[in-house]
Amino acid sequence: MRCLRLLGRGRKGHVGAVQDDEAMMRRAVALARTNLGRTDENPAVGCVIAKNGEIVGEGWTGEGGRPHAEEVALDRAGEAARGATAYVTLEPCGARSTGAASCADRLAAAGVTRVAIACEDPSDYAAGRGVARLRASGVDVDLGLLSAEAAALYAAYEPRNIAPPKR
Repeated sequence: MRCLRLLGRGRKGHVGAVQDDEAMMRRAVALARTNLGRTDENPAVGCVIAKNGEIVGEGWTGEGGRPHAEEVALDRAGEAARGATAYVTLEPCGARSTGAASCADRLAAAGVTRVAIACEDPSDYAAGRGVARLRASGVDVDLGLLSAEAAALYAAYEPRNIAPPKR
C-alpha cells in the first residue's frame, strides 16, 4: 500500500486549514472502520463531504463491498456537494467492474471542487486512474492527508487486479 505524507501546511497555507482537514479525514477513517473486514474483496473506505466547515454527507463501504463510500456520501449530500471538499481514505476508483460511473467521475459530476485522499489504491480500478480522472475534470486533489492513520486500514488489502473495462 502506498500512502504518501502530505507536505506543507494545508490547502490555504495556515494551521487552521490543516486542523480542519485533519478533523474531516479522521472522521473518514473512523467511518471506514465501520465495515472493516466485511467488504469482501473491496477495501473498507470512509468518505466525508464538507462545505464551509460543515459535514454535508458521509458514507462508508457497504457490507459485501457495495455501495462504495463515495456513492453513499454523495447521495446523502445531494446538491450540497457542489463546491464542497471530499475526504476519502483511499483513492476513488477510476473505473468500475460493472462498467458503471466510477467514484471519481461521480465526485466530479456532483461538483465537488477538491478531494483529499489519504492513500493511493493499487487496484487496477484506481492506481492513479481516479486521481487522473478527478484532475482532468478540474478537481483539485491532495494526496497523503493522515496517510499513516489510514494505512493501517489497508495493511491486509490485496486487490485482485483484473483489468477494468475500457471506457
